[in-house]
Amino acid sequence: MTEPIRITPPLTDADVERLKSGDKVLITGVIYTARDAAHKRLIELIEKGEKLPIELKGQIIYYVGPTPAKPGQVIGSAGPTTSGRMDAYTPKLLELGLKGMIGKGGRGKEVIEAIKKYRAVYMAAVGGAAALIARSIRKAEIVAYEDLGPEAIRRLEVVDFPAIVANDAHGGDLFAQGVEKYRRVS
Repeated sequence: MTEPIRITPPLTDADVERLKSGDKVLITGVIYTARDAAHKRLIELIEKGEKLPIELKGQIIYYVGPTPAKPGQVIGSAGPTTSGRMDAYTPKLLELGLKGMIGKGGRGKEVIEAIKKYRAVYMAAVGGAAALIARSIRKAEIVAYEDLGPEAIRRLEVVDFPAIVANDAHGGDLFAQGVEKYRRVS
């Protein structure tokens, strides 16, 4: 069993290019949260030529809408949401320098092509492990769109946040590889 690869955002092209689909990673540093409502607002700002509330270059966005924190906790349950809901917005964010995304489920063809073109990586977090994932989050603060509640953009400080590379900058696709591995030969 191979050791997880440790990564620290902001990511560079070199950081991303060393990752291959199937690699286990541990992320330490700052990542941001955003779901579909926040993505829609980011794209609207881009289309108007206005400044974004976060710097995208080299960053990782985690697709999550955490539950409220209980007393003594930094954050509530923080499991990944379905990534396909962000597919319409993702290529433009990648073009502007976003380097990583974390969610669950596969991505559309256009997103996979943009991941290769813009040298980025899509990582899967384990669905159903929300409480475990929340333990790696040391600090959480809303930085934009507080009116969206759980879907507000948050700045998370994480230590050893676990994920698996699903789509890499070389065209590797863990989901397609998994299907192919178990395809029956008739």
